[in-house]
Amino acid sequence: MSDTSTQSIIVFVILSTVLILLLITFISIIIYRYQQKQNAYFKDVETLKKEHESAMLQSQLEIQEQTFQNISREIHDNIGQKLTLAKLHLNTLSFSNIEQTASQVNDSVNMISEAINDLSDISHSMNSENILNNGLIKGLEFEVAQLTKSGLYNISLTVTGNTLFLDTQKELVVFRIVQEALNNIIKHANASIIKIELHYSASTLSLKISDNGTGFDQTMGNGSGLINMKKRTEMLAGQITINSELNAGTTISINIPLL
Repeated sequence: MSDTSTQSIIVFVILSTVLILLLITFISIIIYRYQQKQNAYFKDVETLKKEHESAMLQSQLEIQEQTFQNISREIHDNIGQKLTLAKLHLNTLSFSNIEQTASQVNDSVNMISEAINDLSDISHSMNSENILNNGLIKGLEFEVAQLTKSGLYNISLTVTGNTLFLDTQKELVVFRIVQEALNNIIKHANASIIKIELHYSASTLSLKISDNGTGFDQTMGNGSGLINMKKRTEMLAGQITINSELNAGTTISINIPLL
């Protein structure tokens, strides 16, 4: 074999080796970068998961806090008043007038019975899990019943479409959105009429909350309650629209995908 052929073979082997090394290096770099992206992806997923769990926990805590506020108000304004009146009737019994005494005792028994029923309702609302154990609709019905008892609002809940149970965490967030909206109405709207509408379609849960209150100027920005509702809607990959005018009420419309 000639020297030229030998040199050609050596050059070919060297070039082949270099190319193979370059190829191996290139593949290693690709694999390394892929692993980096994969690790970053899993890290992002874990972060999002923790943020989601944190948001869910925050929703549960806020529902509990709101529930305890409602319980405190209910005990002070409703149950306390009934028990005070019952005590007043019993302390002013006149045994010289049997008919009046019987009437006062009967009224006292009725008021105490009503207070016991109210306490029974409260015992079922001590935490968010009890509220939502029977589903979103039952939880909303309880909220509506509590506001109706106050005598301050003409409030209605309308449910249409083929109702279904959603994921518990999703129902928890939707419930908190409604609770936040009602809390805003109670605090700021000075409304007398409140309407809550739920519509279930094949792919979407539509929620509308409207009132006839004072409304607000949307150009002035949103308060923390509305911002929280927007964030929670985004958590569920939903869309929220808020329409409000001064002295013309407010309507909050939310569409949440079910699929």
